[in-house]
Amino acid sequence: MHLRRHLPHYLMIAPFMLLFAIFFLFPILSGFYYSFNDWNAVQPAKFVGLANYQKIIASRDFARSMWNLGTYIVITVPLGILVALGLALLVDNFTGRWAHVFRGAYFLPVVLPSFLAATIWRWIYAPNFGLLNMMLGWFGMPSVNFLNNTGSMIYCLIAVDVWASAGFNMIILLAGLKNIPTELYEAARLDGASKWQQIIHITIPMLGPVLFFVVTYGLISAMQVFDKPWLLTGSSFTTYGGRGNALLFPVMDMMGRGFGAVKFGEAAAYGFLLTLAIVMVTALMFVLRSWSDRR
Repeated sequence: MHLRRHLPHYLMIAPFMLLFAIFFLFPILSGFYYSFNDWNAVQPAKFVGLANYQKIIASRDFARSMWNLGTYIVITVPLGILVALGLALLVDNFTGRWAHVFRGAYFLPVVLPSFLAATIWRWIYAPNFGLLNMMLGWFGMPSVNFLNNTGSMIYCLIAVDVWASAGFNMIILLAGLKNIPTELYEAARLDGASKWQQIIHITIPMLGPVLFFVVTYGLISAMQVFDKPWLLTGSSFTTYGGRGNALLFPVMDMMGRGFGAVKFGEAAAYGFLLTLAIVMVTALMFVLRSWSDRR
């Protein structure tokens, strides 16, 4: 009786559930199965247990990619949020047409295709005729091959990422700023609080939920970084990570193992290790948020 009464409802969601199972659940389950197998997509899969996970964790490329990822996250996430918050505070002071102009200008890098953004920055970093080296030449400094210098490559990537992502975070933070009651700032000014004191004691505490979202989203996105370092280094499935693997990251290594070395079992295991890391970091963020709310 219950099934007959709700059958039209089940039929309405059936197409979505079918597509969800085919294109989401099945790839996840099959990937989990192949992560315990030696499989090259041609020959039958051969069960190897945890060997794929052991090979990945013991490899030098994994250690290098995790070191690069840690450096990238530690710098990119806080720097990107600070830049975005500064832009949001700046744009919040404008009204009317100028507010729309600045919002559009700062958000423009977010909607640019990754290949176009990478092309622009590869020209900026070009060793001889790039904009950055031209500026260095004005001060009599020698040309630098930024994307071939292992000491500067990670910082070049960080600059590109902050430039590309600051606009998105700015819009989110700006929406949070608009929801802060103006009476709080008026009361603070009457008490003689400076602009900096208003930011520290009013703006940042009131932006707590928004900052939590921005930080969590930034961490998850940073752990999956792929397209920008891939394009900046002109990588392929057989040669990736740039000189000295200075821009090697987990997703790049996973793609190389799968489509370059044709070791899809190892690639699947790599994907689940990265997924586990993302879940753990996200859970930690929620635990810290819950602990902060109880204080």
